[in-house]
Amino acid sequence: MPIDTAGLLDTARFIASPNCDDRPGDTKISLLVIHNISLPPNQFGGNGVIELFTNQLDPQAHPYYQSLQGSKVSAHFFIRRDGAIIQFVPCIKRAWHAGVSCWQGKERCNDFSLGIELEGSDTIPFTENQYSSLTALTQCLCNQYPIQNIAGHSDIAPGRKTDPGPCFNWNKYALELGDKKVFTAAQHLL
Repeated sequence: MPIDTAGLLDTARFIASPNCDDRPGDTKISLLVIHNISLPPNQFGGNGVIELFTNQLDPQAHPYYQSLQGSKVSAHFFIRRDGAIIQFVPCIKRAWHAGVSCWQGKERCNDFSLGIELEGSDTIPFTENQYSSLTALTQCLCNQYPIQNIAGHSDIAPGRKTDPGPCFNWNKYALELGDKKVFTAAQHLL
C-alpha cells in the first residue's frame, strides 16, 4: 500500500476534489484525524459523500442536503463500509476536513493533518473491513509522514463535532495498529 511522491495511495481509487489547496510553507504532516460521514445521514453505499466532496451534491435530492448547499469540504481519504478506500486529495495538499480546530494549542489543523472519513455515523458500529483498511492505511501514512498523533474530529473541535463518535472503537484500532504512542488524547488510550 505505498504512497507516491505526489501523495497518492496506489491502492485507492482517486477522485479529485477541488476543495483543497497548498499547505503553508514547510508544514510537516503530524496529525491524523478520524471522522465519520454518511449521506444521507445513516445511509450507506450511495454517492452522496463523493458528490459532496466534488461539489456535485444536488440540494434537491434529499431534504438534509439543503443544509449542505454551498459547502466546500473534502478529506484525503474515505473508507467505505466494505473497506474500499477512495482518495480525494493528495496527501501533500491541504484537504478541507477539520474546519475551525485546535490540537495541542495549535490552530488550523487542516494545515498539518490528514483527514480520514469512515462511512458511518455516531450511532452505528463500524465494520471489520473498515478497521482493517483504516489500520493498513494508518500504518502506511505513519511510515510516509512524521505523524505524531491520531485524534478524532471531536478532539480537535470539541463541542462542535462528535465524530468519529461513540461507536468508533479506539481500543480495537489501537490494538490493531499496535502503536499506542500516537494516541495522545487520554480518553482513547487502553
